[in-house]
Amino acid sequence: MNYPRVLCVGEMLFDRIADQLGRPLEEVESWTNYPGGAPANVACALVKLGTTAGFIGCIGQDEWGEQLVRLLEQVGVDRKGVQRHPKAPTRIVYVLRDRAGECSFPTFDLYDTTEFADAYLRPVRLPIQQIQKADFLVLGTLELAFPETRAAIAKAVEIAEQSNTLIFVDVNRRDRFWPNQCQSFQPTRELVERANFLKFTDEEAMWLFNTTDAGVIAKCLDRVRGVLVTAGERGCSYWLAGHEGELPGFSVPIEDATGAGDGFSAGILHQLCQRGLDSLNNADTVREIVTYASAVGAITVTKPGAIAAQPSPSEVDEFLKTWLPRTAPHSRRFFSETNR
Repeated sequence: MNYPRVLCVGEMLFDRIADQLGRPLEEVESWTNYPGGAPANVACALVKLGTTAGFIGCIGQDEWGEQLVRLLEQVGVDRKGVQRHPKAPTRIVYVLRDRAGECSFPTFDLYDTTEFADAYLRPVRLPIQQIQKADFLVLGTLELAFPETRAAIAKAVEIAEQSNTLIFVDVNRRDRFWPNQCQSFQPTRELVERANFLKFTDEEAMWLFNTTDAGVIAKCLDRVRGVLVTAGERGCSYWLAGHEGELPGFSVPIEDATGAGDGFSAGILHQLCQRGLDSLNNADTVREIVTYASAVGAITVTKPGAIAAQPSPSEVDEFLKTWLPRTAPHSRRFFSETNR
């Protein structure tokens, strides 16, 4: 049996994005539905790049959930870890945008965030053998807000540690999902301390470690092999197996920034799977890996939809061929991530 090399655990949902800019909720005339959720975005991006991946999460036994299952099937993401909740609906996130492109989420005050299916991932139904055979287990921290799913994540981490499956954590801080925002720090920090590879935004790094220096963060952690800190169009900094550096961002026209960071994570994971961990012993190769990931993130923002916009390997290659030869190292801007 062939097992996915990467398993992504957490939420899969729909973003309903207002088509009209700058309008309040009651004045929006139409919406465009985009499938998303950070772990699902990473799984889809990996498969499109050529690395096998599976998704583990709970979605509703409703039409929205059917659409998401069909999407995973179409992309080629392994679905053995998908659970369906018979009563709780698939999560829908309504997104308003102002005329500058900034997003707000008007319905969070109207619903209890635990009403939705992704809050109920059952530990007893995890695909244990898949986790044991995977190269990487990818986790965010949003789902730590929900006790049952938090228990499933804890079990998945325990299985991974026992099986030498590497743990990749993209913090993806979303305090609005917690009943009390102060509750998010400790569970997040505990998960981060069990990770082998970490990705933060600069704001998340400051929140957890009071620094954005990837090398300094690495020294605070016993198990970590890689730390990546993204800073929007300013680029990213990295520490991978002792090699440190910074990359400015690619300057690209931004159509939709949703999912850019997930594309970046997928780019890193894809490169690690293709090149192997021994590739991190070479400083130049490390920089190439981060550059590749930055290109994946950059391409993702040039089209609407976090999953629909994800590039193929040939698109990434063409992008890099176009950008790198013509741009001097001191002036080129490698795009890493724009926060949603």
